[in-house]
Amino acid sequence: MRSWRSHAGAGLAAAALAACNGAQVARRPALPVRVVTAKVTDYAPSLSITGEIAARISSDLSFRVSGRVIERKVDVGAHVEAGQVLARIDPASAQSDLDAANAAVASAEAVLKQNTASFERQKQLLGAGFTTRTGFDSAQQNLRTAQGALDAARAQAATAADALTYAVLRAERPGVVTARQIEVGQVALAAQTAFTVAQDGPRDAVFNVFESIFFVRPSGGGVQLALVSAPGVTALGHVREVSPTVNPKSGTVTVKVAIEGEPDKMPLGAPVIGKAAFAARKVVELPWTAAASDAGALAVWIVDPASGAVALKSVTAEAYDNERLILSAGLQGGEQVITAGGKFLYPGEIVAPQEAP
Repeated sequence: MRSWRSHAGAGLAAAALAACNGAQVARRPALPVRVVTAKVTDYAPSLSITGEIAARISSDLSFRVSGRVIERKVDVGAHVEAGQVLARIDPASAQSDLDAANAAVASAEAVLKQNTASFERQKQLLGAGFTTRTGFDSAQQNLRTAQGALDAARAQAATAADALTYAVLRAERPGVVTARQIEVGQVALAAQTAFTVAQDGPRDAVFNVFESIFFVRPSGGGVQLALVSAPGVTALGHVREVSPTVNPKSGTVTVKVAIEGEPDKMPLGAPVIGKAAFAARKVVELPWTAAASDAGALAVWIVDPASGAVALKSVTAEAYDNERLILSAGLQGGEQVITAGGKFLYPGEIVAPQEAP
């Protein structure tokens, strides 16, 4: 009996305590919170990155034949004209080949002259009946062979003459020397790059950007360019080329922007700032303090204006700007979002919202 009475008393005490706590929760005053009214606005972000000015066309110039460099006439930064001599290699070997080819031509001409005279003599004798048809045919065949040998010797001489001109490296088009890979006394191999020349004419602003930028649709208004050293020097450009691959070292994509107007006012190699705007889209902008978490996902606390009850609502972020949370989905215009005082709330709790200044 005593045990039953003790258990009954404990149960009554626990029930009384629970009723007391429920009364306290029910009597809990509404918590004051700061709220803002969500408004749908147009969001048009802009991008500002740094690149450099480069020539539209850059050529690697090299000798067509191998040889020892005996003269270098230009250096990096020099402006060259079409046909200007850039460097020379020792022409002794090519000159020897040309002399040998010319000697072969002279020998072939002498052989042709001899066979021509023999053929004419056989032709006269055949007409007079003092030689055989076999002798005439042999003389004619020797003449044709000599003529072919002379043609081959002349072609070889022409090739040797061209090879001699290859000892001189000339600029193909006007431009600026941007790189040099040879020195006097060095043995330059055929097709080894000797100079890199940035040709005069159209220029590009080259940028290395992260591929995530391409997930946003551009506005199509072009790219505003300005020199870092002289912000007053500006130009308008448009995207001309986008690399189809990502640089494995930097994780960036190379973008070339064609400069419109007068590109000469932006010198080669100069650092440049490019600014581009993206297409506007509908978003809701909130202070960053409105961000909350719902099982690890981004959410915000909203207030029911009729009852004052709060609820946690999942949202989708478009971007995280400076002290701003930009949402692309999850909220409607006119909803009240808590920006301060939502750290200890639970769903259904009654609050006293105050509009944030």
